Amino acid sequence: MPQYFRLESVGKLSGMSLLNGATNLAYTIKKLLHSICDHKPEEQEYTPQFCDWDYMAAQAVVMSRPIVKVVQGVHAMEGAGVRICRTLGTSSLKNLDPYLMLDELKCESKAAAAGFPNHPHRGFETCTIMLEGAMDHADSVGNKGNIQAGGVQWMTAGRGIIHSEMPKITHSMLHGFQLWINLPAKHKMCKPHYQDYQAEDIPVVEPSPGISVRVMAGQSYNVSGPILMRNPGLLLDVRLDNRKGQQVEFKQIVPQGWNGFAYVYEGSGSIGGTKGRREQNMVLGHGDHVVALADQGGVFKFLLVAGQPIGEPIVQHGPFVMNTKEEIMQAFMDYSSGKFQNPADNPWTA
Repeated sequence: MPQYFRLESVGKLSGMSLLNGATNLAYTIKKLLHSICDHKPEEQEYTPQFCDWDYMAAQAVVMSRPIVKVVQGVHAMEGAGVRICRTLGTSSLKNLDPYLMLDELKCESKAAAAGFPNHPHRGFETCTIMLEGAMDHADSVGNKGNIQAGGVQWMTAGRGIIHSEMPKITHSMLHGFQLWINLPAKHKMCKPHYQDYQAEDIPVVEPSPGISVRVMAGQSYNVSGPILMRNPGLLLDVRLDNRKGQQVEFKQIVPQGWNGFAYVYEGSGSIGGTKGRREQNMVLGHGDHVVALADQGGVFKFLLVAGQPIGEPIVQHGPFVMNTKEEIMQAFMDYSSGKFQNPADNPWTA
C-alpha cells in the first residue's frame, strides 16, 4: 500500500483559530516559551510522514506570506490545437518545486473540439480541474473516465500512462485547469493511479459571508479535501464575493518551508498585500499563512496551491519528468518499443 498524505484536524488547535483568535495566539506563545524554558517541547518533532495540521499551526510564527513574483499568463496552443494560458512552466517561471506546470483552458467547447489525443506521461502527477463543461479521459489499455463541471481528476502517471483528454462538445463554455506535480524519485516508477471526484465529492466551506472555499486537497477551516497525495500539499478553489460591500478577508495556513502560489482566474483583489488580476500567477514568499482580500464591490476567485518541496534534480523532456538523462532515454525507449503502459496495472486501485 503506497503512503499517501491528507491533512487532518485532530481537534486540539485549528490553523484558522490560530489566525483569527487572540486567545489561541496567546496559547501558542505560551507553548513556545514553555518549550524554550524546559527544553522539552510538548509535541513530538514534526516529520513529513505525518501531516499534523495542528502541530504546524502551533509552531507558526504568525507571519503573512508576501507575494515575491507575479507572472502574467502566456497564451499558447497545446494538444491538437487548443488555446491555453500558461503561467507555470514558462521562461518566467520554469517550475516551483514540486509544481511543474499550470495551464488554464477557457473557451467555447467547440473551439477545443480537437482536444488532447493520445500522449504519454511518466514520473509525475497531473490534476485536471473542471469549472465548466466536461472532459472525457481514456488510456491505452481501456480505462475510461469523465470529469464533469466542478469535478477533479488526480492522475499519478508513475511508470507510465498513455492517455487522451477530449472535451465534451456542447453549446456552453469549457473552463478548467491542468496542474503538473512532480514525484520524488522513490515514487517515479510506481503503479499508475486515478482519483476521480465529481462536484458533489468536493467539500465546500463557507466560514463567513462572502467566503467560499472548495477543498480539493489538504485542509481549510478544519475541512479536509478528498484527494490523497504522495507528497504533502494543499489545493483550494477560493471564491471571495465583496459585492455587498462587507469586508471579505480570507486566511489560510500554508506551512513554513512549503512552496506555493495563487492563480487568479476571475476578478481582482489582493494577496499578501499585492494586487492581482485574471491570468496572473502570484508566487508566495516566506511565512506561515496567506491573507487575501476581494476588491470593494467585486468578486475575486483564485486557486491556492502549495506543497512540500521535493528537493531533487528535475530532468524534463516534454511529458517525461525524471531525475537523470539516462532515465529520460529509457522512457523514450519504453515508449517506442510499446512497453510503456502495463496492461496488468489497474489504476483504479491504490
